[in-house]
Amino acid sequence: MAKKVAGYIKLHIQAGAATPAPPVGPALGQRGVNIMEFTKAFNEKTKPQMGFKVPVIITVYTDKSFTFVTKQPPASALLMKAAGLKKGSDNALKNKVGKITRAQLMEVVEQKMKDLNTDNKEMAANIIAGSARSIGIEVVD
Repeated sequence: MAKKVAGYIKLHIQAGAATPAPPVGPALGQRGVNIMEFTKAFNEKTKPQMGFKVPVIITVYTDKSFTFVTKQPPASALLMKAAGLKKGSDNALKNKVGKITRAQLMEVVEQKMKDLNTDNKEMAANIIAGSARSIGIEVVD
C-alpha cells in the first residue's frame, strides 16, 4: 500500500551546504520532518553541484517520512558560469556582458535537458539561447 502524501515543499538551497537554519528548518519543521536527516541526505546528493543553488522538491508523507528530488541549477547560473560572469546585464537589450560559443551552449543544454519540456536538442538549444539573451550573453558560432 502506498503512503499518503501530506504535502510538497519546494525550495532553492545551496548545493552541499544545507543547514537547519532558514529557509530549510522552518519549512521542514512545520511539517514535522526530521531536519537533520534531510540536510545530511541533501548535502551528500548535491556534492557534485557545489557552488550552485539547486531547486529541490520535498514530498512529505503523513507518517512524517519524506523523499526529495533535486533538479539542475537554473539555466542562467549555468550560462553565467560558462561565460565567466558574476552577474547578468542590467539591461540585456542594450548592454551585452559576455559571449559563449555554440559548443558551450550545447554543454548547458546537455545538463538541463531532463528539466526542459522537450526531447529535441535544437529546440532545447533555442530555449537556453533565449535565457542567455535575457541576461545579456551573446551566443556566437
